[in-house]
Amino acid sequence: MVSVAVSSLGASNIHVLEPGVKNNGAYYRDVVLRQLLFPDIRAASGSEFLVFQEVSAPSHRAKDTVALLNQETPAFIPPALWLPNSLDLNPVDYTVWSVLQERVYRTKISDVDELK
Repeated sequence: MVSVAVSSLGASNIHVLEPGVKNNGAYYRDVVLRQLLFPDIRAASGSEFLVFQEVSAPSHRAKDTVALLNQETPAFIPPALWLPNSLDLNPVDYTVWSVLQERVYRTKISDVDELK
C-alpha cells in the first residue's frame, strides 16, 4: 500500500506502508497522517496548507479521522461533499498511479525494498 499527497504547491514523499499492515482508522490517523503526510504537506506548503480532501476509503471516513482533519486542516472538505470519481479532485488516482504503475512494471520487482 502506498500513500501520497499532491497539490498545486507540491507533493509529499511517496510512502510505502509495511506489507500486511492493517490500514484502519487508527493506523491511518496515527501513522499515515500524523507521522508521514502532515509533515510533508506542511514542509511543501508552509502556511498555505488550506484545503484537505480525502477519497472514500473506510479509514478516511472514520469518525475520529474526520475529527482530526477538521482540527488540523483549516478548510477540510467533509465526506458528504467528496466526489467519488472526480478527475479534478483525485489526481493521484487518475494520473499519478498510472504513471507510477507503468514505471514499476517495466522490470520484475522481487521485494518491497526493491520497489522503494
